[in-house]
Amino acid sequence: MVNLLVDLDGRFDAAAEAAAKRSIEALGYATSADADEAASIPAWIDEVFGGTWSTEAFAGTTALARAEEGEFGGFASYAPKGLRFSWLRGIGAEAGVGIFGPFGVAPSHRKSGIGPHLLTLALAGLHRLRYDRALIPAVGEEKLVDYYARHAGARVVETFEKRSFVAKRFRTVVMASGNGSNFQAVLDASQEGRLPLDIATLVCNDGGAFALQRARDAGIEAAVVAWDRAAESRAAYDARLLDAMRALQPDLVLLLGWMHLLDGAFVEAFSGKTINLHPAYLPLDQRRDRVRFPDGEESAAFRGAHAIRDAIAARASWFGATAHEVDGEADRGRILVRKPVQLPADADIETATTRLRPVEQKVVAGAIMRWIYER
Repeated sequence: MVNLLVDLDGRFDAAAEAAAKRSIEALGYATSADADEAASIPAWIDEVFGGTWSTEAFAGTTALARAEEGEFGGFASYAPKGLRFSWLRGIGAEAGVGIFGPFGVAPSHRKSGIGPHLLTLALAGLHRLRYDRALIPAVGEEKLVDYYARHAGARVVETFEKRSFVAKRFRTVVMASGNGSNFQAVLDASQEGRLPLDIATLVCNDGGAFALQRARDAGIEAAVVAWDRAAESRAAYDARLLDAMRALQPDLVLLLGWMHLLDGAFVEAFSGKTINLHPAYLPLDQRRDRVRFPDGEESAAFRGAHAIRDAIAARASWFGATAHEVDGEADRGRILVRKPVQLPADADIETATTRLRPVEQKVVAGAIMRWIYER
């Protein structure tokens, strides 16, 4: 992987920005969108490109090329705030350096010629914000290095391997309440070396959960911390659960189908170390209770314990999966990775869950690696 640097000189001034807009328009695209259309851009990015790109674009400003029929053709984001990736801590942290990206052109639009003009628009946006140089981070393909060199004069300034940012294998405790299929996927990936985790323990609050059998089959320690509501107060149970987790000393806590709302003391004790998987497509702005999908449809965010059931009951056309950090409010922590999925009109909970499962597993794996790369 390489980081590239671009000098934001007169090639990216106001005249160049205006020329890039005219060029995109001459190719049959608009460079603006109304508020409703713009609200769908992050979901479109998630659907077409995946990964963490929508969260990165949401953190900055996005230049857009939109086809006449309303379909998005491509985007280029710039000047994000608050990104934590390790490869941004070198030249990317220097004064006068703005961050470019993410940048993508949809597969059906890649022969349109809009790409170089979107690149110019975003770099001109950084120039307009008075940055002297632009960092194009984490470029992994030689053809992309050549592309940026040809169209922006980019040069290589830092070379690294992503695995160099993985200092160790992270001691991980998984908390689950049910079948444990996502626990199994993480366990398999860790044992096969695809995730740098050591799964230390499975903690379950249901002694009959099949996740426990999965742990036993894999030789993983399992602990049942169940709550008898008739015999124990919630406060007492929460304190006992926290004591049990503290004794395990995890680097990372994964909530994979954990069906008990954690109290504030737990959240504080493992702040920055806890990732929750939620079976819904949550809004990037966690203050919102509604979320926009790639086709412009909007629905409730479907937070809570019955997200899939609620999506079906609402006759939603979409649902999805989100992995987020856990904070003091249920299903409202900082989003790491999310993915929208179309929901068939005749779906029941079983078929919807089956459809969602492979997406959840990719979302969890992506969120874990993002968490690690942000250490």
